[in-house]
Amino acid sequence: MMAESEGAIARQDFLNAMAGVATSVAVVATDGPAGCFGVTVSAFASVSADPPMILVCINRRSPVVGAIGVNGSMTLNILASHQSAVAEVFAGRSTQHRKFDFSCAEWGDCGRAGARHLHDAAVSLHAHVSMVQNVETHAIVLGKVVSALRSGNDPLIYTQGRFGKPLPL
Repeated sequence: MMAESEGAIARQDFLNAMAGVATSVAVVATDGPAGCFGVTVSAFASVSADPPMILVCINRRSPVVGAIGVNGSMTLNILASHQSAVAEVFAGRSTQHRKFDFSCAEWGDCGRAGARHLHDAAVSLHAHVSMVQNVETHAIVLGKVVSALRSGNDPLIYTQGRFGKPLPL
C-alpha cells in the first residue's frame, strides 16, 4: 500500500508504460429496465472458477455503470480479431456509426434475459452482478457467470496504440 506522502506517477508516464502491455478488448453490454448500453473496455479479468466470476472496470462517468447496477446483469463480449470496428463504435471513435450504436453488429440474448451477446465474439460471458465498488474514477463490477459462449475465433488485442491478433511463438 502506498503511503500518503508518496504521490502517483505522472499520467503520461503511466500511459506510456501501459502502451507496452497487450490486452484483450471487450464490449461490456447490459440490457433491461435501465436500458441497453455498451462500452469498450480492456480492464477485465477472470476472478474464480468456483464459482465462475469475472470483474470489469468501467469509468464511473459512463452511463453503463448505472445501467448495470439497475439491470443487475452484464455480458462481457471479448471481441474476435476481426471485430476492431465494434471496439471503435463502443469506444465512441467510429467514423461509420454513431457512438455506442448496437446496429454496428449482430447481437443476441444467448438464452438469458438482459444478455447482449455479440455474435461471433471470441467469448461472451453473461453474469449477474454481485457487487459494484467505486474506486477513484472507476467502478469495479464483479459478476457471477451464468452462461459462457466461445466461438473459437482468435481474440482482438490492443498494444502500442494498435489492434492486432495473437500469433503463435
